[in-house]
Amino acid sequence: MDYDNQTMVTFFIIKGISSLPKLQVLIFLLVLLIYLFTLGGNMTILLLVALDHHLHTPMYFFLANLSFLDISSSTVSLHGIMLAFLTGNNKVSFLCCIAQFSIFSFLACTELLILTAMSYDRYIAICKPLRYSVIINSKVCALLAMACWATSFVEVIPYVALLSEFSCYKSNIINHFFCDLVPLLNLSCSDTTTLKLLSLIEGLLLLSLTPFVLTFTPYVFIIASKLKIRSNTGRLKAFYTCSSHLTVVVLLYSTLVCQYLRPTTADSLESNKLFSLFNTAAIPMLNPLIYSLKNRDVKLSFSRGLRTHSHC
Repeated sequence: MDYDNQTMVTFFIIKGISSLPKLQVLIFLLVLLIYLFTLGGNMTILLLVALDHHLHTPMYFFLANLSFLDISSSTVSLHGIMLAFLTGNNKVSFLCCIAQFSIFSFLACTELLILTAMSYDRYIAICKPLRYSVIINSKVCALLAMACWATSFVEVIPYVALLSEFSCYKSNIINHFFCDLVPLLNLSCSDTTTLKLLSLIEGLLLLSLTPFVLTFTPYVFIIASKLKIRSNTGRLKAFYTCSSHLTVVVLLYSTLVCQYLRPTTADSLESNKLFSLFNTAAIPMLNPLIYSLKNRDVKLSFSRGLRTHSHC
């Protein structure tokens, strides 16, 4: 369904991951399975942190924020394709599309900033262990988390304001499985110069490059601190302390680079859907596995919970 340059769009049609009818059942089952694993794993982390006082520490406070963000972002981005399969309706209104993009962007920005805060927490834990409880206390954690959420909310507002003013689109078929910025920009026949400039300055520099630098800079000091440790046991312990967080950060930023820092072509739009699926579905599913499999405290907390439940 194509429009001339003066026609407004009242709804969009979400093309989905694949337009091949034979793959729809397989895609639905795969997405549903991933989403259920994401929901189960992250809900387990949230419950363990909430109920086990041994996990009432700054690191797990931020991990609980991360789990909540993973559940929320997966729900916002994946619910559309699951509902479309069940109902056969892949239409979404203009306002709902803008709302989906806004909420997802807000959650994604917050996740990058929470990971930055976690990086700072790991830096203090390894490089300044004697002052850790003084520098990273409950008040500081709450303020850092509030700053992450508030900053992301403010950063997303200009995108929403500009997108809402777009008056026409070349087509109402979005070649994606949810309403993301790049497909919307490619469809628009309005003047997108301001939004593209905003995306370059604010999106690339402030929302991506700045958190990236602030996240990885502490690891430069952490590595330097590790090299000063003479015993292999001490080095392994220091590496073990931050390995889970570093793994999650590397996975996330690698996907974002492949997804957004490439030329926009027809082929890249198709591959971007795969990177976006990995970013919005696979990474939220892997996060609780990475933190639980590589974290002794989480495994002990889970064991304590099972023993308590068996006694009851």
